Amino acid sequence: MTDLITISSGGLTAQINPLGAELWSLTDAAGAQYMTDADPAFWGGHAPLLFPIVGSLAGDRLLVDSAEYPLPRHGFARRSNFDVLVAEDDFALFGLSDSDATHAVFPFAFKLALAFRLDGATLHTVATVTNPGTDPLPFSIGYHPAFAWPLPGGADKAAHKLVFAQAEPQDVRRVTPATGLLRAASEPTPVVGRELALDESLFTADALIWAGLNSRALSYGAEGGAWLDLEFPDTPDLGLWQVPGARYICIEPWAGHADPEGFADEFSTKPGVITLAPGASRRFALSVTVRGA
Repeated sequence: MTDLITISSGGLTAQINPLGAELWSLTDAAGAQYMTDADPAFWGGHAPLLFPIVGSLAGDRLLVDSAEYPLPRHGFARRSNFDVLVAEDDFALFGLSDSDATHAVFPFAFKLALAFRLDGATLHTVATVTNPGTDPLPFSIGYHPAFAWPLPGGADKAAHKLVFAQAEPQDVRRVTPATGLLRAASEPTPVVGRELALDESLFTADALIWAGLNSRALSYGAEGGAWLDLEFPDTPDLGLWQVPGARYICIEPWAGHADPEGFADEFSTKPGVITLAPGASRRFALSVTVRGA
């Protein structure tokens, strides 16, 4: 296994794997773990970065200028070795650029930087996508962190909930498990006002998806236990997922989502895709603040 990069603020310690530039661990000064236990019986991931797609493409094929490229679910960044550009006490920076290998599945020039900074009880993460090429760069990007459920602090698993910054009355979406594509039909939201009571039964039909969220912040936790406050100002979509029975909950701010069922056009025209002009950059921030029990 690649050696993990460790950063610390005194209040928190984070460990990041250069493979995928993936956050593997977030602990407080007492050693309490706020991330997944990554039990392979359920899912061995920790917090993969989804790039240059979020979710699945129809037939796992990317269509560009009428040519097809094989690109599996969630893209290639999570399985790519990032360069460690900076590794300081409380800050680490990782980088990935296009290559012959990426051109075989995604025919665009890009630079992807992922920065982690600890400040007291907050972990700040910023992904920056840059287009160094001469053609427009279409892409989607998403975070996929798996937090401990239950969180440290002794609260019961069944007491955990999400509290959104704003009311979220709109319907939610699902994917069809066999294809991973976004269903056209929606279903009534389980959110009541601003609150979502977490229960494993929510995930028997796979992830809950908000393709257009009102909030850009939420809190996750339980009364009498620990809480995590998430801010994601640059990502308009959200996925919520676990494998029932697992000891994690994935709270996933996205800019983009899976192909809608029936979509068969050029990738650049897909709903939710971002297009960067040559020479342009765009950043996507996620902060996680720990409020202990």
